[in-house]
Amino acid sequence: MLHYNYIFTGTGLSALMTVYKMVQSGKFSDKSILLLDENSKKANDRTWCFWSENNENWEPIIHKKWNSALFANQDFKIDIDLNPYKYNQIRGLDFYNFVFDVISKQENITFVNQKVINYEESADLITLQTETDSYTCDQLFNSILDPYEVKNQTQYPLLQQHFIGWFIESEQEVFNAEQATFMDFSVEQKGNTRFMYVLPTSKTEALLEYTLFSHKHLETAEYESELENYIQKLGITNYKIIEKERGSIPMTCFPFWKNNTVHLLNIGSAGGWTKASTGYTFKNADKKSTQLVRFLETQSDFREFHKMSKFWFYDLLLLDILHRKNELGATIFSALFKKGNPKLIFKFLDEETSFKEDIHVIWKCPRRLFIKALFRVIFKSK
Repeated sequence: MLHYNYIFTGTGLSALMTVYKMVQSGKFSDKSILLLDENSKKANDRTWCFWSENNENWEPIIHKKWNSALFANQDFKIDIDLNPYKYNQIRGLDFYNFVFDVISKQENITFVNQKVINYEESADLITLQTETDSYTCDQLFNSILDPYEVKNQTQYPLLQQHFIGWFIESEQEVFNAEQATFMDFSVEQKGNTRFMYVLPTSKTEALLEYTLFSHKHLETAEYESELENYIQKLGITNYKIIEKERGSIPMTCFPFWKNNTVHLLNIGSAGGWTKASTGYTFKNADKKSTQLVRFLETQSDFREFHKMSKFWFYDLLLLDILHRKNELGATIFSALFKKGNPKLIFKFLDEETSFKEDIHVIWKCPRRLFIKALFRVIFKSK
């Protein structure tokens, strides 16, 4: 049975970011690291986007940048100048290739294409079982989400950000290649929070995603019908679908960190690293993985890693509202962007604002909804 200092179960965004930064730090070359995943990471299976002022780590693999964004609903459209930010797109396969190119050159890191079946923790080590082999480690980073634990509780609201996206090539030049459509709520809401998300890479090419924040998934045909309707509304009559993608991201403030132990740390979606109120993952994982590598340099008890933040509470308020009245998403986000300062909103969503700035952002939203949610959350916790 092979033994490693660190084992990562699952090699998604958070795991690969962490390992990449461990290599970059130069302080873990004497540690044996095993990555276990049933997925070989050879496909372009997803797209990540994030806003930032600079991208020292990821600049080589940014596929496209936008300087402005569009927010829209049935009543108005707002062009948002993102300066000093840029909205960045990274394709999944580019990220995987970039990171694996780095870690494949490290003699202390091993990737094994196997599915993890189970793991058990004792006082001194953790034992893992895959479909074919067994391994032991001193510390385990788990990014395999157990959905049943979150679904089978009622204290913390659970929504899904779910979508189907088409990357299309149109015969008509209809896209503004310099502007991303951040949220377009002009689509019929049908009792949910539904919007279109458009990332143009040229005048004739774009990724369009029909996205919902809601409790249940749709039949595939409904996502695709809405995509077809929106494409037609843009004035596109002839196009071809180059690629398709689909996904579902849990949106919850469930305290995943309570499952951390001395030797086991849950990361990624399994650790609550996804921004609960928006489903944005890349920026949060980037920050958390940096914090984790710094933590590993001086500490070893994973129960000490998580730090509670005021932003967790803000996210909980929004999820409480959308859990109860899912159709209010368009109203809330429209009020936020129509009345608020976009740069401050992005800073708030990045969890970098002061309390005074928090109030400026939150107060642009429908106040009565958030005050009621505040009292519900406070009294429910008692």
